[in-house]
Amino acid sequence: MDQFNTPWRVTSAAIYTTPTDSRVYGTLDIDVTRAKRFLDKKRAAGVKITMTHLATAVLARAVAFDVPEMNCFIRRGAVVGRERLDVMVPISVGGDSGVTAAIVKDAHARTVSCIAEEVRDKAASGRSGVETRAVQNKYLLNRIPWPLRRPAFRFLKWITVDMGIEIKALGLSAHSFGSFVVSDIGSFGLNTGMTSLMPAAKVPAVIVLGKVEQKPVVRRGEIVIRTILPLTGTFDHRIVDGMQIGKLAHGIKRNFRKPEWLDEIPEKELENCLFVPRD
Repeated sequence: MDQFNTPWRVTSAAIYTTPTDSRVYGTLDIDVTRAKRFLDKKRAAGVKITMTHLATAVLARAVAFDVPEMNCFIRRGAVVGRERLDVMVPISVGGDSGVTAAIVKDAHARTVSCIAEEVRDKAASGRSGVETRAVQNKYLLNRIPWPLRRPAFRFLKWITVDMGIEIKALGLSAHSFGSFVVSDIGSFGLNTGMTSLMPAAKVPAVIVLGKVEQKPVVRRGEIVIRTILPLTGTFDHRIVDGMQIGKLAHGIKRNFRKPEWLDEIPEKELENCLFVPRD
């Protein structure tokens, strides 16, 4: 995948360290009026889909079909392209677990209804007390004495991410957190969240969904009321710059304008896609 190793990226990987000084941020207000009508129509038909489910499909297809070079990570100073496109969606389950996560595999090749069903099933498992591998690993790390906790974490990261060795017993690999993260803070009444990039996750972006609200906007010289979704993105500047973020924004806007497409398998687009769905 030579397209991932551009001269700019090779230089950036040498200059910056793991996302501490290479984080960049961006915000985007999306008109989701059509998307909201689509969701209301699906709910009226008995299909439970939320804006988070829809945004997961929107972002997955935008990355896959508009900016595929974004689906990669840095390993020992080199840019490594991923062979598939998975999306991590944090889920609040309450109780001791607090938050679990659904890894939606091949999200770009799935319908939004399918994505919604998988995320709901994962949330139901978490609320019923079924611990995910991620939760189990968190408890394992908590059991390690404090002075050794960070060295143990860094050692596991070195094995899985830097060396590319999968630890199947713990369910850890360089792809454990998917290609990027979609997180919803709108349910907490928040509009903007400048989140962090987890060093061990090796994802190029975390996209945060804010609270959906009706706002006055100008359309064709007139002030009208539209439904607006605020998005905030945290990006690894070693992987993306303004051009990639602009291409991503273009794909996001287009996909939200035609939400019906998100409930169809994008067979035509998949013919030339870098990320082939796997069984």
